[in-house]
Formats: sequence, C-alpha cells, structure tokens
Amino acid sequence: MEKYLRRTWVEIDLDAIGHNYRLIRKKAGQVPVMCIVKADAYGHGVEHIALEYQRLGAKWLGVSNIEEAMELRRYGIDREILILGYTPPEAAAQLAEYEITQAVFSLGYAESLSQAALSLGCSVKCHIKADTGMGRIGLNCRAQQSISAAADEAEKICRLDGLCINGIFTHFAVADDGENGEGFTRAQYSNFIDIISALNKRGISFKYRHCCNSAATLEYPDMHLDLVRPGIILYGLSPSGCMRGKYDLRPVMQLRSVVSMIKKLEAGATVSYGRIFTAERDMVLATVPIGYADGFPRILSGNQELIVRGKRVPIVGRVCMDQLMIDVSDVEGVTEGDTVTIFGKDGDEEITVDELADKLGTINYELVCRMARRVPRIYHRGGCVISQTDYLL
Repeated sequence: MEKYLRRTWVEIDLDAIGHNYRLIRKKAGQVPVMCIVKADAYGHGVEHIALEYQRLGAKWLGVSNIEEAMELRRYGIDREILILGYTPPEAAAQLAEYEITQAVFSLGYAESLSQAALSLGCSVKCHIKADTGMGRIGLNCRAQQSISAAADEAEKICRLDGLCINGIFTHFAVADDGENGEGFTRAQYSNFIDIISALNKRGISFKYRHCCNSAATLEYPDMHLDLVRPGIILYGLSPSGCMRGKYDLRPVMQLRSVVSMIKKLEAGATVSYGRIFTAERDMVLATVPIGYADGFPRILSGNQELIVRGKRVPIVGRVCMDQLMIDVSDVEGVTEGDTVTIFGKDGDEEITVDELADKLGTINYELVCRMARRVPRIYHRGGCVISQTDYLL
C-alpha cells in the first residue's frame, strides 16, 4: 500500500465498522439489515464501506438515488439495493438492468414508472412508501381517516403492469427523541400496520415490511418487522443527543491534518481575515492546511480547539478556505509536520463530532457528510493502513 500524502485526511476504522454492524446485527436478531450508504456512506467513502458491509453479511443496501445505486453495482456489490428517493421514470431500463428496487410514493409516479417499463419491455422492482407522519414523500397515511384512501391507491399501484411490488415501508420522524417521541412514533407505527392490514384484506401482502431507522432499530425492537434500516449508528454516531452513550457505538471517522508552518507573533499583531484576533502577548502560532473548503466550518473561527501533541489548542482568527491558525504557545516541541487532530483521539484527549455539531447548532450527520472530495479517506484495519480513496487522483 502506497504511503498517503499527509496534508489533510480522514482515517476510517474498519474494525469500528465491524463492531457497530455486529452490535446492530445482534439487536436485529433474525431480521435482515439494510445498511444505509447514501451520501458516499455518510462521507466515509462508499466503495470500501459498501464492500465491507457486503463482506459482513448485510442483505440490503440503501441509497438516495439511481446514481448512487449504479455506483454500487460498478464496485461489485451484488446485494439488494433500495433507492429511498425519487428516480425519473425514464430511468426504468437502468433500474431493471441493474436489479435496483425503487421506492414508489404516489399513484401518479407509479403509473409513469409502469408506462416507462412497459414501453421498454422490462419490469422494475418496487417498495411502496407510506407517509405515516414524516410529511415528506409517500401515500398519505398520516391519520386514521386517510388509511382507506391510501389502501385504494396502494392497491392500484400493486395491480400495475411493469412493476414488481414486494415491499412497503415508512420512516419515523422522532424515534430518536426518547420519551418525548415515543407517542408519535407508536402512532406512526400503528398507521403503518393499519395500511398493511387493509391491503392484506384485499389479498395483497409484502415480503418486506420495514420502518426502523437507526434509533428505532435500537429503541423499538417490537417494530423490526421484516427489515431494519440503520444509518448513522453504523458509523458509530448517535442519532440524537438523548441517545449518546446509551449504546457501545464506536466512531469510525477521525479527521487529521498537519502543522505546515510555525511562526512567532508579537503582542499587538492581528491574525487572518477581518483582523478579529489581536495577540495580547507574544505567541507561537501554527498554520494548519485545513479550511472550510475541506469541510471545516468557518463559523468555528475562534470558537473551537484542535489537538496537537495530546493537548488542546485554540483556533485563532478566521478559518480560511484552505488554512487556519492555532495557538501552540503552551505546547512544547511543536514542529512542522506534527499531526493535528480536528476530531478524534490523540493520547488522552478527544474531540468528538458531536462536540463540533453542538457548537454549530447542527447534527453529527451534517459534519461527516460534508467532508470534501479533496480530503482522502484512509482505511485502517488492525491498526494498519490497508487502502485509501483519493477522489482527485
């Protein structure tokens, strides 16, 4: 394996992937697992991650769109793939050719997909999406009085030629909100079971009924049905603050960079754009080649620490597109080339993705998903580098 360039990089721990998958596999019991790998496997690099889930025994993979699904096939993924969102009906031939299952979420969309499939002489595998309270896409099952009409619509979908309907699913809105979300989650589940029961009475059944996202996979085992769809927990991150530390999840991603330059800063000197930082004393600064174009948010300027030589040090001045500065005055022996931890562990210190997300008022999902293409992913197993993905080479 070639040595990777030490500028800014992401370390991906495949042992942590295996640990998290096995934890989920144990929670799921005999129910198959659909690993969600949309958005480049939540920024972790879908080629290596999807192949790892396939090696671990996952039966299904879930993606957002047809481009992501076809990419998986190019990488040699032979498992079932479900597209959770919209695919233009004119792509019916690709759906059939690549044996990809498509979500259908309205009668109008299903009819368009059916017509496209018939005109091409093919059949498309589909799962019906039911909207039980998320309010996004799906047949309207948000209230009891809507179930009958939704069943009418679903029955018509199931009777369409050119479509092979073998699944139905929904998505929970607040399964990750602890006791506050339990009532609404159970109401969503009840609506989901009711649409399934209504269709069963019409002679329509499904091989796959699924509703459990990450939180529900862990918190609501009574709702596992025929398939569970974990996402963020596969990558060792909790779906919400109230679930942090509750389960033995191991973060998969760590973000590193290096010290590119050491400089002395005199008292009274200013740093970076806007001159928002003025040195109150003589200082030693280090420049780090990471910025908002790499995925590190500019809003953390002067409001976050990084780790150098096992010690936390503050960012000073504004974060630039490609670089930022840190105060290393109180850390002995810092030299150019030293590793800088943006999030992850270094010695006894750790900065978590959740720490950054809390300061930003966002969620951990967003930070890992926003990792730029110019940041290579370096894959570790057993403490050794085994592979890498560099999108620019």
